[in-house]
Amino acid sequence: MARKLLLGQMRVQEIHHRDGRLSYTIVQPGGPLHQPADRYLVQYEGRGTDRTYAYLLVDHLRWLEMEGLSIETVRFEDLERYMGAVGAKVSIPFGSPWRIGKRPYGNSALSGAAACLKGFYIHQAGLGCNRALGQQLDLRRMPTKADRSRAFLGHVASTMPTNPLAPRRTRRRHPKMLPDGARGYLLEVVNSVRDHMVVDWLSDGGFRVGELCGLHLSDLHLRANAGCGECRWPHVHVCHRDGLNNRARAKTKHPWALEDGVIRGGLIKRVSPAMIHSYFEYMTGEYPRDAAHGMLLVQQHRPGRGLPWAAEGARKMVARAGIRAALGRIRPHMFRHSFANSVLDASNGNLVVTRDAGGWASVEVVDEIYAHVDINDPVFDAALRTAWGEA
Repeated sequence: MARKLLLGQMRVQEIHHRDGRLSYTIVQPGGPLHQPADRYLVQYEGRGTDRTYAYLLVDHLRWLEMEGLSIETVRFEDLERYMGAVGAKVSIPFGSPWRIGKRPYGNSALSGAAACLKGFYIHQAGLGCNRALGQQLDLRRMPTKADRSRAFLGHVASTMPTNPLAPRRTRRRHPKMLPDGARGYLLEVVNSVRDHMVVDWLSDGGFRVGELCGLHLSDLHLRANAGCGECRWPHVHVCHRDGLNNRARAKTKHPWALEDGVIRGGLIKRVSPAMIHSYFEYMTGEYPRDAAHGMLLVQQHRPGRGLPWAAEGARKMVARAGIRAALGRIRPHMFRHSFANSVLDASNGNLVVTRDAGGWASVEVVDEIYAHVDINDPVFDAALRTAWGEA
């Protein structure tokens, strides 16, 4: 019993900096820093993966403790066993799956864990700890034809890093999209103008829910030829901010600035007429006049009425609406998949237009397509209007 309590006390600690930044580290039972983990995680501060790596790493460190291992004694075979345990969906020969009571890692999380562990143990080896394991993980491979095509690597590199812990790559050919007609059904059952606006913005904007809940009113340039001069159509600037009261934040960190009272930079996303219409209905009908935080989405029920709305609240609202509309479990990210599919169809398979319409920052997409579409381009405009049903 005491052993379980000890395992549960190693945890991720959020650190609030005076300048508003957030960083993450791992603390041991009693409060001291886990120094090897802290020295590793500090490299990723401000890079968007610090929080994810912290939680992936703390899972691994708890497992080491349960197995009676340490970062000095763990072997490559142990890491293979760990990767099998965190991804196990059923009991395995060594007993129950790791993370009892929690969902096993999916393929994407396993890939993230593999990258995190490889980096962690190579970093330790560089400091003189468990060098044998570091050598086993620090492998290279010949670049493939796709590698050479995407970055002309034949002229600049002869080998590339590989990860022996990574799971076999599987591409989901049919991502979980919305059922046919879901938008109309959801709009019939939502309970407020705010929720109506959320469905419209998720549908036509392809937002991640963290991006949507992190928007400020100053980020919205909903008139043509806005003062930022970066897009002549109505648009929004998705800006990564740390330390928001609702803990929402954009996934990608595009540089942005507030200059002369005008937001510039960030991830620029076009908005549809339906999005603008539902926004003005919300602002004139439900938005609290005394809200001083300046954020777009607010809670509507006490005790937090008028405070910024958290992403979890948006997820639950969409899920409840899906159940009322007899659509089953609906998640906000389904809107993003459906948006991508609509833009891809409307642009005749133009991956560059689709990437920039939704603001994808996937490594695969960025590496495979060395181009950037002009947000004012007629092809881009036509694809969005077709996806919005206005062509």
